[in-house]
Parts: sequence; C-alpha cells; structure tokens
Amino acid sequence: MEDKNILVTGANGQLGMAMRKAAQGSADRYIFTDVTELDITDADAVRKMVKENDVKVILNCAAYTNVDKAESDAEFAELLNATAVRNLAEAVKENGGTLIHVSTDYVFGGSQGNTPRTEEEPVNPTGVYGLTKLHGEQAIAESGVKALIFRTAWLYSETGKNFVRTMLDLTATKPQLKVVFDQCGTPTYAQDLADAIFHIIENRRYEGNEGIYHYSNEGVCSWYDFTKVIAEIAGNRECDILPCHSDEFSSPVTRPSYSVLDKTKFRNTFGLKVPYWTDSLRVCIGNLKSAGN
Repeated sequence: MEDKNILVTGANGQLGMAMRKAAQGSADRYIFTDVTELDITDADAVRKMVKENDVKVILNCAAYTNVDKAESDAEFAELLNATAVRNLAEAVKENGGTLIHVSTDYVFGGSQGNTPRTEEEPVNPTGVYGLTKLHGEQAIAESGVKALIFRTAWLYSETGKNFVRTMLDLTATKPQLKVVFDQCGTPTYAQDLADAIFHIIENRRYEGNEGIYHYSNEGVCSWYDFTKVIAEIAGNRECDILPCHSDEFSSPVTRPSYSVLDKTKFRNTFGLKVPYWTDSLRVCIGNLKSAGN
C-alpha cells in the first residue's frame, strides 16, 4: 500500500488533537495544521499547500462552532464553514485526492420527531451555525470532489472547552445546577471519532465509499442525563442537579430537540463497532483524573 500525505486542518481543536494521537506510528505522512500554519479561507494558500506536499487526503476538522455567537457573526461563520470548505474541496480535487469533512447534527434544525436521523432525511437548519455547515456540505457536492462527510454531535474530549469539562467543574463547585432535559442526543467522544476516521484512512476505506455518514457514540440521553452521569463517574455527589426546560435559558438559537444520529450506514459500510456513550465517557473522565484535571 502506497504511503500518502494526509493534511489535517483544525489540528489544535478537539478532533484534531485526537487525530494527532490516533495517527502516531502511521506510515502515512500526516501534516497537522491550524490557522497559524494554514489559513484555509485563503484559496491560493490551500492550493499551494496541497500541491507542494502532494496531499492525497484532506481531513477537515476546522470549523466555526460557537452556535450562539454565529447568529451575530454570520459572515465569518460562512467563511470558515462553507467558503473554506470549498477551497479545500477544489484544491484536493485538482490533486486527484479525497476530502474527509466533519459536519453536524445541526443541519437538521428543530423538532422533527423522536426517530434517529438517517443520512437521507431532509435537512432544515434553524440557525446560522447549522445553515453554514449545510452550505459546507453543499459546497463539497458542487465541487465534484471525492468526499466523505461525517456528521457528528455533542463532541467532547480531554482538551479544549466542552460540556464534559465544564460540567466536571460545575458539579464539583456548585451546590445546585439546572440542566435542560428536553433536548436529546448522543455524546461523542472525540477519540472514538478520530480512531474511526484514522482506521478508514489507514485502510484506504475512503476509496469507493464516498458519501454522507452519521457518527456519534451509541445510545441516547438528554443534557440533564449526561450531566448526572458525568457527576456520578467523577464522584461529584454534593451538587443537586435539577432538570429544566430549554426556555429557561435565553438563547438566540433553537437547538435540535432530538438529534440522535442513526449509525446503521456507518456500521454496515465500515464494519466498525461504535462504543456506547457511558463507556467512552468513563474513559475520558479517567484520563482527565489521571492527568490531574
């Protein structure tokens, strides 16, 4: 199997950091970049990077992910989530390569029943973040590049700002906490997603399997349930965690009320086991505790 040059964007984010760990020891040459090494909104810079390094696979982990702030920062969100994605797609297509892109459950928008979302379901984003991520998916399709899109949800890890790290801190320091119980989905441990993508790249399973896939951990919970399990695993028993409705928190965005992703297509295509959410959460919190966090 011929070794390839793999470009990873957004390499300092949660998924990018997890990919750094997953790719250790690979015979392929991974080029990890963030905005200081490569501005993906600059089409010429992207094309130059891809051509000079003969990049055959781009894994795009970069994104504008601040859901609330995107409402007042729509232009930049569109630039990073759609225009930059088009730049990556066109550059790697010119070099005869493949784009692997990470998208989101937010393309489905608000209430659409309580059946896990399949890749074929109609999309209907209700906020700027979801809309710009959908524009990114559309830019990939319009470019004609060979591509795999992985929609994920509720991403967390040992690094960066995320729900798990925030709740570990709050449940350890607050006597009482209110968390919404009317939004359901599935947490996704970034290392699980990174390991799955790495396996697909390492074994060239992206070849001939282009399309959209859903990936989160298995199972379903509300943010309230998620918080209760975080506190239980961490041993933070002093905090009184109470369920509340979404409308008790002001937000400019209507978040998906049920965004569980159906992983059937992913499992059937790649034959990979998807870990259950509480099992992966225990791994992450165990790693944080052993690291002294």
